[in-house]
Amino acid sequence: MEVTEIKHFNIRVYALILNDGGDVLLSDEYVLGRKMTKFPGGGMHFGEGPADCIRREAMEEFGQEIEIIEHFYTTDFFQRALFYSDHQLISIYYRAKFKEPARFRISDRPFDFPALENGSQSFRWSNIEKLTSEDLSFPIDKHVLGLLKKQ
Repeated sequence: MEVTEIKHFNIRVYALILNDGGDVLLSDEYVLGRKMTKFPGGGMHFGEGPADCIRREAMEEFGQEIEIIEHFYTTDFFQRALFYSDHQLISIYYRAKFKEPARFRISDRPFDFPALENGSQSFRWSNIEKLTSEDLSFPIDKHVLGLLKKQ
C-alpha cells in the first residue's frame, strides 16, 4: 500500500512513568492475538485532547490518577499503524507520575496474567539502562526509549 492510500490518523497517547530507582513502567498486553510490550496508554477519542486521553487511560488501566509532568515527545516521522494498513500512527508521550502510591498490581515478570485472552494486561518496572529496543514491540516506543536513555 502506498502512502497516498493512507486515509486516517490513529492518535495514541502514552505515559512515561519513572520511579526513583531509574525504572520505567511497562505494560505487557495480549491484544488481537499478539503479545506486546509497550508504555501504558492508548487511543485518543474524538472530542478529547491528548492530556485528557492519558488521564482517562490511566484511570482505565491503573484505576488511579496520574499527574502530567511535561510533554516528552510526539512522533516526528511517518509510521503506518500496525493493525490498520490505511492509518497513519501519531503517538504522543507525556512524562507523568502517580498522584498516590500505586494501588494496582505490579509484577516482577513479563506477561504475568493467567491466560492469553484478548485484553489481558500486566504491569512491571524495568530499568531504563538495561532495557533494550528489542524489549519493546513498537517502532515509536523503541525510538522513545532511545530518547529516555539520553536524559
